[in-house]
Amino acid sequence: MRLLVHVIEARNLPAIDGNGLSDPYAKLQLGRQRAKTKVTKKTLSPTWDEEFAFRVVDLEDELVVVVVDEDRYFSDDFLGQVKVPLSAVLDAENRSLGTQWYQLLPKSKKSKIKEYGEIRLTISLSQNYPEETTTIAHCVSDDLTSHSDKSTELQKGSSLPNIPIDVPISVSGGDEIEITKEDRSNGGPSFVNRLYQIFSAKPKDAEASAPLLSKNDGNLDILEETPSTSSEQPDNQDDETGVTMSFDEQLKSFGSCHERNEMPVNLSGGVLIDQVYAVAPSDLNALLFSPSSDFLQSLAEMQGTTGLEIQQWRLENDGEVLKRVVSYTKAPTKLVKAVKATEDLSYLKADGDMYAVLADVSTPDVPFGNSFRVEVLTCIMPGPELSDDEKSSRLVISWRINFIQSTMMKSMIENGAKQGLKDNYNQFSELLARNFRPVDSENATATDKVLSSVQPEQESDCKLAFRMFANFTVVSSMIAFIYVFWHIILSSPSIIQGLEFPGLDLPDSVGEVVVCGVLVLQGQRVLNMIGRFIQAKKQRGSDHGVKAQGDGWLLTVALIDGTNLAAMKSSGYSDPYVVFTCNGKTKTSSIKFHTLEPRWNEIFEFDAMEDPPSVMKINVYDFDGPFDEVASLGHAEVNFLKSNLSEHADIWVPLKGKLAQACQSKLHLRILLNNSRGTEVMKDYLDKVEKEVGKKIAVRSPHTNSAFQKIFSLPPEEFLINDFTCHLKRKMLTQGRLFLSPRIIGFYTNLFGHKTKFFFLWEDIEDIQVIPATLSSMGSPSLLIILHKGRGMDARHGAKQLDNEGRLKFHFQSFVSYNVAHKTIMVLWKARSLTPEQKIQLVEEESEMKDLQNDESDSFLGIEDAKMSEVFSSTKLFDVSTLMDIFEGGSLEHQVMEKIGCTDYSVTSWEPVRADAYQRQVHYKFDKRLSRHEGEVMSTQQKSPLPDRNGWLVEEVMTLEGIPVGEYFNLHIRYQLEQVASKPKTCNIQVSIGMAWLKSCKNKRKIAQDVSSNASSRLKKIFNLLEKECSPVNHAWYTTGTVTWVDPFA
Repeated sequence: MRLLVHVIEARNLPAIDGNGLSDPYAKLQLGRQRAKTKVTKKTLSPTWDEEFAFRVVDLEDELVVVVVDEDRYFSDDFLGQVKVPLSAVLDAENRSLGTQWYQLLPKSKKSKIKEYGEIRLTISLSQNYPEETTTIAHCVSDDLTSHSDKSTELQKGSSLPNIPIDVPISVSGGDEIEITKEDRSNGGPSFVNRLYQIFSAKPKDAEASAPLLSKNDGNLDILEETPSTSSEQPDNQDDETGVTMSFDEQLKSFGSCHERNEMPVNLSGGVLIDQVYAVAPSDLNALLFSPSSDFLQSLAEMQGTTGLEIQQWRLENDGEVLKRVVSYTKAPTKLVKAVKATEDLSYLKADGDMYAVLADVSTPDVPFGNSFRVEVLTCIMPGPELSDDEKSSRLVISWRINFIQSTMMKSMIENGAKQGLKDNYNQFSELLARNFRPVDSENATATDKVLSSVQPEQESDCKLAFRMFANFTVVSSMIAFIYVFWHIILSSPSIIQGLEFPGLDLPDSVGEVVVCGVLVLQGQRVLNMIGRFIQAKKQRGSDHGVKAQGDGWLLTVALIDGTNLAAMKSSGYSDPYVVFTCNGKTKTSSIKFHTLEPRWNEIFEFDAMEDPPSVMKINVYDFDGPFDEVASLGHAEVNFLKSNLSEHADIWVPLKGKLAQACQSKLHLRILLNNSRGTEVMKDYLDKVEKEVGKKIAVRSPHTNSAFQKIFSLPPEEFLINDFTCHLKRKMLTQGRLFLSPRIIGFYTNLFGHKTKFFFLWEDIEDIQVIPATLSSMGSPSLLIILHKGRGMDARHGAKQLDNEGRLKFHFQSFVSYNVAHKTIMVLWKARSLTPEQKIQLVEEESEMKDLQNDESDSFLGIEDAKMSEVFSSTKLFDVSTLMDIFEGGSLEHQVMEKIGCTDYSVTSWEPVRADAYQRQVHYKFDKRLSRHEGEVMSTQQKSPLPDRNGWLVEEVMTLEGIPVGEYFNLHIRYQLEQVASKPKTCNIQVSIGMAWLKSCKNKRKIAQDVSSNASSRLKKIFNLLEKECSPVNHAWYTTGTVTWVDPFA
């Protein structure tokens, strides 16, 4: 049964606007179904003439018609209302109230307006649908209701605000009810369709006969509905056919219906992925969306997603619609519990080369999940042409969020959705890169574009000979030789005189000697030129045009030309050539003769390198024959870490050296560095480091890598391997973090706003020395890193010293995990800078020193790494000097320790470590009275006077063995013993403890509380016992004392 309402007109409405008129429209509501008329501008007697049909659910409902004045910027103004019970219509003759005027009433009796006007309506109930076009008012669920009138109204049958649609719907009896078409601003067709199907009065089997179709006319914001037949049997047959067809057949059928559709534009939320892959578009589409692909399953396992259900693609409406539903449960995060999500995927375009898929994602279980929906658009297009005629595809994924109802949390929801999508699609990209090789789209096109203009000059032998020999030296020599030869022909043999004999003709004058010498010298110079000419022909090809081999880091260098090179020949010219060196591999250019402005136009490709290159060295030499020693015209170095790769695409590199700097020599280069293996390079590199270090190394998140790159201004291809907390030793210790990446080792700290940061290359390191543990290093060995002479000068402010040989030395100590840090540093250094012979020698030295290394050295920490809290404070009636005697070693110390449960107690004597600082070692075991675990303690103590010399500061670092979770932390104790100035022979004792956690533990807080509580009571007993022992009666016995570790599990 339907309630038909014809809203005809109104009259005598109150004037609300300043011009004495109103912009009225009517809103209708029956139960939870709502609709509204169009707005009539600037009138008090509007005419609408619109019809609406409401589905009757409860005969106790009443029809509410409210007339309001539209306000563009504020809430609409109330003009009056009328309420008509359905029971009145049901009891009327022919179930119709006919056409009549209804008096509009106020919301309450307190209204100041007396006359609200009238509205003319025709209201009736009908079992059959009228033949004329009628607007259906769709039902609105509770999720869509709002306190705002505007947010809850539906324009002419739209199920969402501002989403009007056309729905020609077939009904039994052959009649049609059509929803007028209007433009909508957002939303998805599948969502509108589901709302309509849920709240439609027709049975489910009939509702299936009106499926939605999303047509793309270059804009995703236009949705239409296709008419359906009145018979449901053909529809069912179409659905069965659409499912039984193969995926490729479905795509062909769908594509034939949408050939003219253009690719949709990116959604307004932003682009999540824009990447080129070395794969054909059809193959990429098959991997992402084919039913036979296991990509989604692999992605679910990577992300921890459970309950993945993937329905088959369904081709409906004679190939007009191709869609499927995917549901799953997202893994819980720190902020959000496990959430069930549903994706409605629909193809918008599929023509074999270009594909577009729109996913409408609903997550009702998340906070405010019923207030919004997320749309994700996946577009696959042909990418740029690659080398060797390899096909490529460009994948662009964009998103937007549609708010179903207004909410104050809109900004929070958008930010949360954006961050969640970024995290998910980072993993998506990583998994996709394992299947298809990513290609840098800019570099793929830029490489051909940049190198296409580089064409080497092909110089013929005649041209080269002319340029070499067409000079004064050769011409004058040739004239002289011709002249002498012609003279010999014209002259007759001279008589034998002086020391001559037959066959030996000596010069007869000084002039003849000079002429002979000049001819010999000229002949020698010409012969040298001929030798260089022959050598030049051999080296003309050089390494130009040799293609790179393998996958990895591919370095391409285009040598264009040079300018202002130094002259090395007496002729005022040089014969320059260039040698490039990178990661131990060299490339040599051809020789350019007799020029200071050489033009090469040669391209050099280095074979694929496993490790990313840090620097490329450039040396320019002057060729002076195959047997003469080369002379340098200058040198340079290109650092790939101090600038982005785009900056190297076309650069002039200034040469260094005395001659080069004096002449301001430069080389014109185009440098391209590509990674042909995508993220596999990072994974393979980390796997290699893990095997040598023997410890799992986690792949850092893109956010962490980005922060690391930002700190040191590194290019985006540099990634973080590991980082360690340590101290940088200079004049004063500076606590910070040491960062390790494939190409650099860097240090960063920010103390009280004062930043210290620097880095240097692994190749800059000449030697790494291990310094044994001392108290100043908190029981941990230190690392002394020595750089090559003249290297790493940008990091000079972080060096401990510059030795006499010009080498920088960096001192790092107090590592949180020394063993892991040392192994990782040595592995990375050996991989980058050592020759095979040096690596073998280093391995032998490490094997000899292995027994001398303290495997537990990484358990020592600096006091600064533990948060100290005071657990004991007391005032004792003896002076500090008397109290300090208990830290000097003696029978009393052993006696006290035995009384509190320490056995095998031993201490070493105090040894100076620096001015006014001394250290000693303490070792003991636990008695069962103290700990049922019978563990043992190794402790390092350090004492130093207070700044005002009125007391002492004693610090202690304990390493625990044989105690549960003892290997998870170190215990730090600080004793401050200070003389009370106002009272002689009185001192204050303050004891603080801290725990530095080496490993993660679930019960950190409980363990810390137990240690703090037990330590406080034990310290009180110990100092009370010492006070008794140091009393006048027992004063002769006092010698020493200390505090012991308190087992929290005792």
